[in-house]
Amino acid sequence: MTEVLAEDGEKVRIKKPKWLRVKLPTGENYRKVRSLVDEHKLHTICESGSCPNMGECWGEGTATFMILGNICTRSCGFCAVQTGRPDAVDEFEPGRVANSVKLMGVKHAVLTSVDRDDLADGGANIWAQTVRAIRHQSPGTTLETLIPDFAGKWENLKIVTDVAPEIVSHNLETVRRLTKQVRIQAKYDRSLEVLFRLKKAGMRTKSGVMLGLGETDEEVIETMQDLRSVGCDILTLGQYLQPTPKHLPVAEFVTPERFQKYFDLGMEMGFRYVESGPLVRSSYHAEKHIFDLDEK
Repeated sequence: MTEVLAEDGEKVRIKKPKWLRVKLPTGENYRKVRSLVDEHKLHTICESGSCPNMGECWGEGTATFMILGNICTRSCGFCAVQTGRPDAVDEFEPGRVANSVKLMGVKHAVLTSVDRDDLADGGANIWAQTVRAIRHQSPGTTLETLIPDFAGKWENLKIVTDVAPEIVSHNLETVRRLTKQVRIQAKYDRSLEVLFRLKKAGMRTKSGVMLGLGETDEEVIETMQDLRSVGCDILTLGQYLQPTPKHLPVAEFVTPERFQKYFDLGMEMGFRYVESGPLVRSSYHAEKHIFDLDEK
């Protein structure tokens, strides 16, 4: 059951549609990673975030790790990460994450983080150190960094681009009209500038948008056009699901047919890769985005 906003503005609880049902994870690769995670008490967002694609991604040798702690300085209406005053930066974290990547035999690692507006560098130096540590321990592993906006302090963004991850991602999350409600401390145009500056620095860029928060069809298309206007290479579109009753309710469940429509439109607009579907999340099929782009 999940909470949905009815036409009269009241919240009602309904069953999730059948297209949001997920198969239990199976497969030899998944079981191997599952065993390593349990044995070494490794931390992945795949698991702590209850990602519906965990089994598929682990089976493909992809995993997502969160750095810079688990307390965020922002309070987005869609996110279940705790908000508050974060702990001090752990200088040993890059090495531990790199060791986890090596132990798990990850072929493609996705790194994400909480927002650290409390830090002068926004956490950028830990980002760079983590990328270097993974490359040192697992030189064959490719990297995607799903970064925050660094509050528009572009010198901190440069610290990340200087280590040149294979893909740098920054999520727009929603359409312009809903940004203040969904991403309270973020700015739509600032996120577009992040992606513009990443592209100007020579990065392969990626962004994700959640649907089902009350956006219109026209707003989704406008958002896709905005992302293409700053040269965004890869787009992910997925269904928003309310993590707890305290978070924003689901306004609607977007059908697979509409997701297919957005996929077709995205490819026509010139995105080099589009993942569009109810269960798609930011790192879904992340490993394919690198290798397929290399072939294009």
